[in-house]
Amino acid sequence: MKNIAILGSTGSIGTQALDVIKQHPDQFEARVLTAGNNSDLLIKQAREFSPDIVVIANEAKYDQVKDALADLPIKVYAGADAISQVVTNDEVDMVLTAMVGFAGLRPTIAAIEAGKTLALANKETLVVAGGIIRGLCLRHKVAILPVDSEHAAIFQCLNGEGNNHIHKILLTASGGPFRRYSSEDLRHVTAEQALKHPNWKMGAKITIDSATMMNKGFEMIEAHWLYGVAPKDIQVVVHPESIVHSAVEFDDGAVIAQMGTADMRLPIQYAFSFPKRLPLQSERLDLFKLGSLHFEKPDMERFPCLRLAYEAIEQGGNMPCIMNAAGEISNLAFRQARIGFTDIADVTERIMREADFIKNPTLDDLFATDAQVRKLTDKAIQEIR
Repeated sequence: MKNIAILGSTGSIGTQALDVIKQHPDQFEARVLTAGNNSDLLIKQAREFSPDIVVIANEAKYDQVKDALADLPIKVYAGADAISQVVTNDEVDMVLTAMVGFAGLRPTIAAIEAGKTLALANKETLVVAGGIIRGLCLRHKVAILPVDSEHAAIFQCLNGEGNNHIHKILLTASGGPFRRYSSEDLRHVTAEQALKHPNWKMGAKITIDSATMMNKGFEMIEAHWLYGVAPKDIQVVVHPESIVHSAVEFDDGAVIAQMGTADMRLPIQYAFSFPKRLPLQSERLDLFKLGSLHFEKPDMERFPCLRLAYEAIEQGGNMPCIMNAAGEISNLAFRQARIGFTDIADVTERIMREADFIKNPTLDDLFATDAQVRKLTDKAIQEIR
């Protein structure tokens, strides 16, 4: 039995992780559940899965959650600090970090320092602090099992390859809902349109990041830190069917790819059960029905967020942190109809030029950078309005 803490249990990854646990009650148990604001769903999950601990980050909803679970032997806590504290619980074997955004960094670090295996779904952790996280994992002998479909695919492609050198990573991208839009068309995109991803069911932030290809830039940076491959050797490939989840090319020219349907439960379950493969009730890939697959080069002029990600990781230091914070605030502003779709990249690029650059940041520097950039970005957005 593997005891799991799910950080962000009410989000897309969290709810699918609980479905995996439901399918394998003899293998996995949810011991800790945390949520940001969705207290109603957190209460429902707690009553169904009977964890030891639940945490609601929004302290204003603490009484609601505590009262609703008063008849059960579940400890209820509130606040961001509580999330970092509960991951150190002795009963927890693995921590699934499915929180969205920079907020996932601190509890991820707490889990590493407590020696917990990480099932990593929080992109921002490696984007913002990849070098620091790698160092902490080595120091505390903590394994990271990737949950993103692309990084889980790469991980599977590398199984059994030992020390064979990676020539290139082929990081696939659906291209999002606006793959064929012109630059002018993109100026008029609404949040409602952008939130309709053609292949994947995801949370609001990541769906917008996918539409701008910022998400693929994040994944490129993650792949750099996870697999030690230089950014120039990570090639983004637009693949609209989302069947090939990523591939690895080796020095002899062999390309090994992982394929499957667009179901996030598969990489979640693989992270939970590694190195075993367990049965999963899901749609199976039918190549005859599929017929054909298509691959294209990404257009970094129409989707400059991908370009910005390459520039950020090449510059290094706190620049990926700057890019992430500016992107988070711009993404939210677009969803709130305060800026346009193309403004997301424009604002992010502007802040990357204006914010204070630190070549060798400490963790404290990164938290300070995040705070500074959020203020700068808010100001830039107000000037647009």
